[in-house]
Amino acid sequence: MSSQTVVLKVGMSCQGCVGAVNRVLGKMEGVESFDINLKEQKVTVKGNVEPEAVLQTVAKTGKKTAFWENEAPALPTQPENKLSENATAAASTEVEIKPSETSAIASAEPENKASETATVA
Repeated sequence: MSSQTVVLKVGMSCQGCVGAVNRVLGKMEGVESFDINLKEQKVTVKGNVEPEAVLQTVAKTGKKTAFWENEAPALPTQPENKLSENATAAASTEVEIKPSETSAIASAEPENKASETATVA
């Protein structure tokens, strides 16, 4: 078996996930080195390993694991990801505006009720 590189997409959401993947790869026979990228959810393993064995080992962590698709097809999708990030940022901006409008309305209501109470009294 010759040295090769296996690239996986692993559903990791926090440093705990990274730690779990780190532990199983650190114990795996034949692994020379590995890189875990939490942001990209990408795990690159180098060594005298079988790709399927690496996939199965990482999958034991309970994380969704699959082989990384070829780099070339993945590149065109990156701008879409950036667009969706921008859309998310725009949506979160709208969400930030709406609560302040809501709180303005909410604060106006007690004043109205207070004045109605004053009128009744």
